[in-house]
Amino acid sequence: MTPKEDTAAESDRNEQISEEPAINAASWEGAGAVASDLTGPERIQEFVKILPNAPGVYRMLNRDGDILYVGKARSLKKRVANYAQGRGHTNRISSMVRDTANMEFISTRTETEALLLEANLIKRFKPRYNVLLRDDKSFPYILMTGDHEAAGIYKHRGARSRQGSYFGPFASAQAVDRTINALQRAFLIRTCTNAMYETRTRPCLLYQIKRCSAPCTGEIDLKSYGKLVDEATDFLSGKSQKVKGTLAEAMQQASEELDFERAAVYRDRLAALSHVQSHQGINPQTVQEADVFAIHQEGGLNCIQVFFFRTGQNWGNRAYFPKADPALSQEEVLGAFLAQFYDDKPCPKQILVSHSIPESELLIEALSMRAGRKISISVPHRGEKRDLVQQVAANAREAHGRRLSETSTQGNLLKAMASTFDLSRPPRRIEVYDNSHIMGANAVGGMIVAGAEGFAKNQYRKFNIKSEEITPGDDFGMMREVLHRRIARLIKEHERPETNETDEDSHDVAEMPAWPDVLLIDGGQGQLSAVQGILNELGVGDEITAIGVAKGVDREAGRERFFMKGRQAFSLPPRDPVLYFIQRMRDEAHRYAIGAHRARRSKEITRNPLDEIAGIGPARKRSLLHHFGTAKAVSRAGVEDLVAVEGISQATAQMIYDHFHEDRRN
Repeated sequence: MTPKEDTAAESDRNEQISEEPAINAASWEGAGAVASDLTGPERIQEFVKILPNAPGVYRMLNRDGDILYVGKARSLKKRVANYAQGRGHTNRISSMVRDTANMEFISTRTETEALLLEANLIKRFKPRYNVLLRDDKSFPYILMTGDHEAAGIYKHRGARSRQGSYFGPFASAQAVDRTINALQRAFLIRTCTNAMYETRTRPCLLYQIKRCSAPCTGEIDLKSYGKLVDEATDFLSGKSQKVKGTLAEAMQQASEELDFERAAVYRDRLAALSHVQSHQGINPQTVQEADVFAIHQEGGLNCIQVFFFRTGQNWGNRAYFPKADPALSQEEVLGAFLAQFYDDKPCPKQILVSHSIPESELLIEALSMRAGRKISISVPHRGEKRDLVQQVAANAREAHGRRLSETSTQGNLLKAMASTFDLSRPPRRIEVYDNSHIMGANAVGGMIVAGAEGFAKNQYRKFNIKSEEITPGDDFGMMREVLHRRIARLIKEHERPETNETDEDSHDVAEMPAWPDVLLIDGGQGQLSAVQGILNELGVGDEITAIGVAKGVDREAGRERFFMKGRQAFSLPPRDPVLYFIQRMRDEAHRYAIGAHRARRSKEITRNPLDEIAGIGPARKRSLLHHFGTAKAVSRAGVEDLVAVEGISQATAQMIYDHFHEDRRN
């Protein structure tokens, strides 16, 4: 890496760090350019001479500037000095020290701040020697809005930019949907959009089936509706017994007053709340708000199972399989996992774990500082909490066994595929491509990825076909564009793979590489020729194996024909496992491409011509549509007519008129 490139890379890294919440940190690089004649320990020893005896975070880099490891220290000088000694290290640490050519440092005020920053940097850069939280999909939440006179309840993912109360996390979208469905029956809270709320003139179907109280049409006054919202908020906040007690009293009072219809309403609401709490699997009596973690380690694979408990209810569970060196203990893996897990998630009051983790007091202090309240981490040894952890641990063992079985099966399939298609080794990354369009309109190319651990959905990509030179419906031209864009970007962003590298030469066989070993194309000889031409044009024709999969006679599954460079077309036996494996991948690519095409088509259908005008936001667009009725009527209006619309000035009216009459001006 040249000094200019090195400076640019460091600037980019520090720019990303600066986006984090304020931590009093100073970033610096201690010893200038990389010295090519020094070994890893010698290079590290140079840094030790100038490091402060203060807390901070350090990054170890190789000669290409790639980050190998991110660590935190109470004393940067003492911690880095341990690496320079060159003795007493595990194989993992020894390998890391040998590969180290440079180091970067960030000083912090406290070790707690260093721990928080370390977790963030690990998640950002994913260094190969750290414990990595690989499956870090965002969790869904329930949002009770606070920006409208009649609050709504919705499923929410992503940034919490909307005003309101957020409840979660839930382990899956299905868990959120089930809970919202039950809360609708219990509290009659609306789930419609604000736009639909404003335009309703009569109650919708949800009111008829007693899932909404219809504040939109005044079937319930806003004060009474607000009480329903408060009850739902209390229930989600952990005050479920208080809410159920209030409803029970109201039901009893209605019954005593012989108002049996009103009593039946309260009875149904109570039944809905009981349904929420009785269909949650594990329902502890003494745990109101906690996350429970258990780890199982065997065969070089770590499985961490987490259960979420909120308001005394089980809001679901999820299994994680963090990437970690086999030499690390269960306690070390679990501790590193927890720091990363809560980097971007709210932390409950209580965390129960199956194993004592290193530096637990420091982690408690860091999480408490981030949450702004006291957090506890404990290993329960008796009572219901211990039983709860043991049950989560049993789930971790079962998930671990399933993953080992799936990985073993997948590995055997990849070996069989290598034998069937005369590959030099089992493929570590398979990319499958398919196109989807209707008569050439809204054409989309889809790419799915499979490897040793099955489908890698975070690696999927879609390509909107951009070229105007492609004849509508020209599948060959579409495939050429998709492959050219994909491979050209690979060449630009990633080093070319070593063609003679074996599994033993690879640093981490299980890690998904950037470059594919095999391209599976949905098509026959024509599609294969188009793809092979692109690969040859970009100089990678001998490094990537392209395979065309043509549908068999009468497009019948099981009679596919395979096309490869240098081989005659061939078929596989109908019950061959490799054939089933390829069919699965092809069907997944087809599903993904169709989904991407439908999404693009829907977006085109709903797109409004007013969206293309700079300066016309939602409010002005709404005013124009309310005044003229349609966008087409807006396009025919004169400047004087446009000025008559509320919120449209003379300059804006002229801009709108010019947008629709550009041809006349030219």
